[in-house]
Amino acid sequence: RIMLFVGGPCSQGPGQVVTDDLRQPIRSHHDIQKDNAKHMKKATKHYDALASRAATNGHIIDIYSCALDQTGLLEMRQCCNSTGGHMVMGDSFNSSLFKQTFQRVFAKDGKYLKMAFNATLEVKTSREIKVSGAIGPCVSLGVKGSSVGEQEVGLGGTCQWKFCSLTPSTTTALFFEVVNQHTAPIPQGGRGCMQFITQYQHSSGQRRIRVTTVARNWADASSSLHHISAGFDQEAAAVLMSRLAVFRAESDDGPDVLRWVDRMLIRLVSKISFGEYAKDDPNSFRLAQNFSMYPQFMYHLRRSQFLQVFNNSPDETSFYRHMLMRENVADSLVMIQPVLYSYGFNGPPEAVLLDTSSIQPDRILLMDTFFQILIFHGEVNRIN
Repeated sequence: RIMLFVGGPCSQGPGQVVTDDLRQPIRSHHDIQKDNAKHMKKATKHYDALASRAATNGHIIDIYSCALDQTGLLEMRQCCNSTGGHMVMGDSFNSSLFKQTFQRVFAKDGKYLKMAFNATLEVKTSREIKVSGAIGPCVSLGVKGSSVGEQEVGLGGTCQWKFCSLTPSTTTALFFEVVNQHTAPIPQGGRGCMQFITQYQHSSGQRRIRVTTVARNWADASSSLHHISAGFDQEAAAVLMSRLAVFRAESDDGPDVLRWVDRMLIRLVSKISFGEYAKDDPNSFRLAQNFSMYPQFMYHLRRSQFLQVFNNSPDETSFYRHMLMRENVADSLVMIQPVLYSYGFNGPPEAVLLDTSSIQPDRILLMDTFFQILIFHGEVNRIN
């Protein structure tokens, strides 16, 4: 495990991101859009090659960046993303917040560290399902097999991925496609199966293997769409779409990604079986209960720091996207749509809407954005 403590940007060598001349500021999003970041492409290529070498050898790279300006996380991001390492961004190494964060890296479960090494994830499927790819803190092992689909999503073209590091909270998004519907019709009443085989080295030195097999009933989309809709998990779907959108945002223009998110939402809600709608009456539109929150998640995703780069530096954008790619569903949803709690003297705290109507003179509001906690005191509480 390689731990890199960065207090400033690299200004020499192949990984240079800025010059020694203090009159030349480090690149911004505007510079990148105007193709005016002359060191970025060369430095990114250098760090990507380092990340590939580290992942191939099973090394983990953690980057702890503490400075008042950018340090080059944008160029170095693959060193963490490909090896499963931590990326921490702060103002000072002396702050209590950084010290607490660093101590959590060495958290123990009894006598052993809560970390695993050199893991491989293999996916096997029944013949009607193919795996399209994975998005998470991993690299492709390039293993072809009968379970690999032609359509690639994220890191595709393989049925095995390597994770240099695993923690109890590490997650990865896997995408599948249904095939052979016309040449070999799917048997109704049958089941599609997926098997996940994870092998890793425990911090005690043991080599462990974990096998999870999942089976799902098949349903005909033309006649049994209600069965399909009943199995829809809107929270997991929102996180999957968020990871996919962020993955596309790494290479596509921002407006193109936003339009893609809009199109995918429209395609989903256009299925009338998922809701109610009276023709020519927009106010009559209602989604089923297990779909009702999904448009709201997409609304906040479009305006989040994951897709909107305004008021964020390239390093901050890289840090936020890094966190979304590895946290679990509950934490990822808080990142996408912050949670607002209202505290009062007449009852227990309650979750309230992210709206100005939630501001009351006798209430204290606490907003959890995952990255920050903001507290608002009502007028009465401020006076007291």
